[in-house]
Amino acid sequence: MLSFKGTHFPKDVILYAVFFYVRYGVSYRDLEEIMEERGVEVDHATLNRWVIRYSPAIAVKAKSQKRETNKSWRMDETYIKVKGQWTYLYRAVDSRGDTLDFMLSERRDEEAATAFFKQTINNNGFPDKVVMDKSGANYAGLANINLLLILAGFATMIDILQVKYLNNIIEQDHRFIKKITKPMMGFKAFHSAQATIDGIETAHMMVLSQKPKIAYYLRS
Repeated sequence: MLSFKGTHFPKDVILYAVFFYVRYGVSYRDLEEIMEERGVEVDHATLNRWVIRYSPAIAVKAKSQKRETNKSWRMDETYIKVKGQWTYLYRAVDSRGDTLDFMLSERRDEEAATAFFKQTINNNGFPDKVVMDKSGANYAGLANINLLLILAGFATMIDILQVKYLNNIIEQDHRFIKKITKPMMGFKAFHSAQATIDGIETAHMMVLSQKPKIAYYLRS
């Protein structure tokens, strides 16, 4: 359960504000006005603190409660600007389009790709195959996972398919990230960007077929 100890607002108000921000892509000052219209006087700095504090915890719980995904994965990364510099949002969905995992990274290289695959496998189990674009770094990252499987004595490896048209499902899914982050007027720090992305991805999961358990958690 999330802890709301020490807050001066009801839990439902806080969760409503966090969800509204990460779902509809407004600025904090716009959200301040929206909350005021609903009879809640809260300044934009407090709203920012709520998103940064609660989004990561909600995302962790949401990942653990989403429905089981299948073993045919699609993986890609998109770009998010933080402090005027590009950072890289690694994302993976299954063949139905259900979210598997996501990770914001300051680098786009073999090390980052390997870390992302380890995280995604820890949270979802091993896939049968992963479809990706022609990125050499992403290929090397998954090849590192296969090497670990060999060293551990596994006989079956993860198939790696670099076929662009098969990856359209996740490339199109990136669009919602751009749509939501554009009105937010940029991120000033990596940790705040990471927390906000956690919230955006979780809200996206809620509006897809993975929503029942997540929605129940948010109401609890």
